[in-house]
Amino acid sequence: MSIRDTSGQDRTIGIRDTSGQDRSFAMPGKARKLPSKNALLIGGACLAVLLLGAWVVSGWSGGSRSVDSARVRIAEVKRGDLVRDISADGRVIAANSPTLYAIAGGTVTLKVVAGDVVKKGQALAEIDSPELRSKLAQEEATLASLEAEASRAALDAQLARATARKAFDQAEIERVAAQRDLERYQRGFEGGAVAQVDVAKAQDELKKAEIGLEHARKDEGLQGQGAGLDTRNKRLLADRQRAIVIEQRRQVEALTLRAPFDGQVGQVQITQRQNVAINAPILSVVDLSVFEVEIKVPESFARDLAIGMPAQLTSGTGDPYPGKVSAVSPEVVNGEVNARLRFDKKQPPGLRQNQRLSARIVLDTRRNALKVERGPFLEQNGGRYAYVVDGSSAVRRPIRTGVSSLGEVEILEGLQPGERIVVSGSDQFGDAERIKIN
Repeated sequence: MSIRDTSGQDRTIGIRDTSGQDRSFAMPGKARKLPSKNALLIGGACLAVLLLGAWVVSGWSGGSRSVDSARVRIAEVKRGDLVRDISADGRVIAANSPTLYAIAGGTVTLKVVAGDVVKKGQALAEIDSPELRSKLAQEEATLASLEAEASRAALDAQLARATARKAFDQAEIERVAAQRDLERYQRGFEGGAVAQVDVAKAQDELKKAEIGLEHARKDEGLQGQGAGLDTRNKRLLADRQRAIVIEQRRQVEALTLRAPFDGQVGQVQITQRQNVAINAPILSVVDLSVFEVEIKVPESFARDLAIGMPAQLTSGTGDPYPGKVSAVSPEVVNGEVNARLRFDKKQPPGLRQNQRLSARIVLDTRRNALKVERGPFLEQNGGRYAYVVDGSSAVRRPIRTGVSSLGEVEILEGLQPGERIVVSGSDQFGDAERIKIN
């Protein structure tokens, strides 16, 4: 190395390296085995990577996705009888449980309390309505007046007919007298005692009497018709008023609420001596002889229900009682339809309102049908596909389903007996054609 000093001349200076300080040492015999252990570790790591790769490749070959088997439910396809039935918990209600209302406003006097056993026609409550009673008295007075006028009209009709008959009889007598005078004048004229002019005059008198008789006959008929019409009009007015009085009496009688049948007083909705308005509910009466069971049926099964279908009702003691469908509501509420079941022959003793009973309705029985457990897979894609389990994989396959019950569904096409399908949990598969089930 050359450097320049203060005098301006270059000088060469040598720098010593570390070659003189290096020393060589011999490795111990135990340490010389390290390369063989590293080779084993490297080989084991390579083997693990190969196994992991093989597992990944097998997973990709078995399915595009992997699902834990604990998250799905698998059922076997088999043949057997498919019973389409409806099972539900029902509520006992009285088939006949009318509510009695106030026909008019007034103060109510109760004669019974809730729970009392009553007989048909027994007074349950009475409404004090001075307005209705006063109106009844007024209508009855009007009826009496109209009936008197109708009677007077009938009497006037009799007098008119009698007068017309009298005039007719008088005209008949005058005609007979004129006939006799004419005959006498004719005999006198033939004997030469009476002039021709007297005979002609007698003929005129007879003709006049005959005309009077004809008019008297017509007057009698017209007088009778006129009197009859007047009498009929008065009678119709009286009958109309009588109908009003009958209706008013019915309303007054309805102020006393009576039991429509033998039963039991249900809910009393007012207090003693309470003033109520017209059409206000007073109390209800329950017919203890006829009970029905009300159930709620899913909308999908409601279309198959029909009045008269057989049913089985189970009481709290477990005893079955035959019944039948008596009514099906045409309205769907919250995805359900109300239906009523009536006991067919006899009903359990001691039934009470709102008591719970179990009901079962058999809709149909399919013999030797291909079926599988019902599950959420029916709602996915309209039940047109199912995942068939093949070993550790599930393959998507098109199927066609038929009728279904609460627990099973009929398979028409796409599956064979003994095959297993995923009935629950397939919503997490997406639209994958093959799924790996761990």
